[in-house]
Amino acid sequence: MKQIAIDGPAGAGKSTIAKQLSAELGYVYIDTGAMYRTIALYCLKNKADLENEEQISALCSEAAIDIRYIDGVQHMFLAEDDVSDAIRTEEVSQAASTVSKYPKVRTRLVEMQRELASQYNVVMDGRDIGTHVLPDASLKIYLTASVEVRAERRYKEYLEKGLPCDLEEMKKDIAQRDHNDMTREHSPLKKAEDAIEVDTSHMTIPEVVEKIRGLIK
Repeated sequence: MKQIAIDGPAGAGKSTIAKQLSAELGYVYIDTGAMYRTIALYCLKNKADLENEEQISALCSEAAIDIRYIDGVQHMFLAEDDVSDAIRTEEVSQAASTVSKYPKVRTRLVEMQRELASQYNVVMDGRDIGTHVLPDASLKIYLTASVEVRAERRYKEYLEKGLPCDLEEMKKDIAQRDHNDMTREHSPLKKAEDAIEVDTSHMTIPEVVEKIRGLIK
C-alpha cells in the first residue's frame, strides 16, 4: 500500500492539501487530528479534568469512536452521533492539544491509523505521521507557515462560518498549540529526517498541491 505522510503545525493547511491530493490520486484521506478532537469532545462532554491523565486515559478506553466514509468524506462518530462538525470549535481544538499528550490516547488512535493504512492507499496528515505512525511512508512532507499567516487563515475560516473570533487571540492559541505539540513527551511534532519541508506562507493551495504532486512523481 502507498502511504503519503503530511505533518506540520496547526493551521499550515495540512487537511486542505491532503484532501485535494487524496481526491486526485484516488487515495483514502485520513484526518488524524479529527480523531484526537473526537476524544477531546468526549472528555469535554464528560466534564473531565483535561490535566488528569488517569481520568482522560479511562475515558479514551471507553469512548465508542468510529470512522466512516460517506461519499468519500471522513466522518467521525461518537457512538451513533456524527460529531464531524461539533469537533471543529476552538475549545475542542485546545482540548485536543492537551489530551493528545497522553500515551494511552496516542496508543489507541495510532493503532486505528495504522490499521487503516494497511488496508488502503492513504494520504494521512497529523503531527507525528512520518516520525511515528507511518515511519516507512512512501513520501513524507513537512508543511509549515508562519504563526501570523496561520492565524489569519483560521481567522478568515471562522468569519466565513459566522463564528466569533479574535485575530490576536488566535495568534496566541496557535503559538501555544505549537509549544504543546513540540514539547510533549510522547511523539512530539517535529520534521522527520527524510521529510521534505514545504513552507506555504506565500503559496496558494493549488501551488502547494502542484509542488507535492511533483514530489510524488
